[in-house]
Amino acid sequence: MELGLVGLGKMGGNMRERIRRAGHTVIGYDRNPDVSDVHSLEELVGKLKGPRVVWVMVPAGAPTQATIDELAGLLSPGDIVVDGGNSRWTDDEKHAVELGIKGIGFVDCGVSGGVWGLENGYALMYGGDAENVAKVQPIFDALKPEGDFGSVHAGKVGAGHFAKMVHNGIEYAMMQAYAEGWELLEKVDSVTDVREVFRSWQEGTVIRSWLLDLAVNALDDDEHLDKLRGYAADSGEGRWTVEAAIDNAVPLPAITASLFARFASRQDDSPQMKMIAALRNQFGGHAVENKK
Repeated sequence: MELGLVGLGKMGGNMRERIRRAGHTVIGYDRNPDVSDVHSLEELVGKLKGPRVVWVMVPAGAPTQATIDELAGLLSPGDIVVDGGNSRWTDDEKHAVELGIKGIGFVDCGVSGGVWGLENGYALMYGGDAENVAKVQPIFDALKPEGDFGSVHAGKVGAGHFAKMVHNGIEYAMMQAYAEGWELLEKVDSVTDVREVFRSWQEGTVIRSWLLDLAVNALDDDEHLDKLRGYAADSGEGRWTVEAAIDNAVPLPAITASLFARFASRQDDSPQMKMIAALRNQFGGHAVENKK
């Protein structure tokens, strides 16, 4: 089938290649003319035969909204827009209504796989009406990993991005657990080869995972991570997961703590720890360290 793909960055560019390898036609548009197949969204839509399917892979928020607004003026009733970026599920509901007024279908799709997706396939979580999902199914089948798993019609519009959001929240907590264990192993004198301890866990243990494999890869490149600064950004989906937990009164202590740990990583001189040090000095006479 034919697909229009908007956004050809690290993810989108590799997705275009994987879909083409599966025998489908992909017409890609990106603001970078060096990677784009066409010069505009209008040209992209004009090259597709109806009913059209256009997959959007641009940053969440204003860029996605602007792209969908433009597509709404170019597409026809019966066409489908797929948002495969990291949009918030509440935006999906809004986009489905906006496009639905014009008779254009909408499917949201959470995509996981990163830079490894071209060869290994992408895990897909999609939401929308069954009729609209069916029109996109050949593309989902081309992108997913080989085998019986790796893709799911998670439910109504918004369900795909909600599922991907929770996936990323779990990812936050898993990475934090590996990081805390690694730091403790590095701290003690008795463990002399932390990297090989991590490597030994890759087989036969209950904590083996792809994240663990990636941790070993990182330690092979830089055994004590001396080249890195202890700073971690967050994509926004961890925050949305915690906010959704509050809205639904679901306790998420591990995921919430992992998000807050990322916030702490951005403070070279923690204001909170200043207050704690001051209080310990006040009530117990504990020593404090003054700035040099």
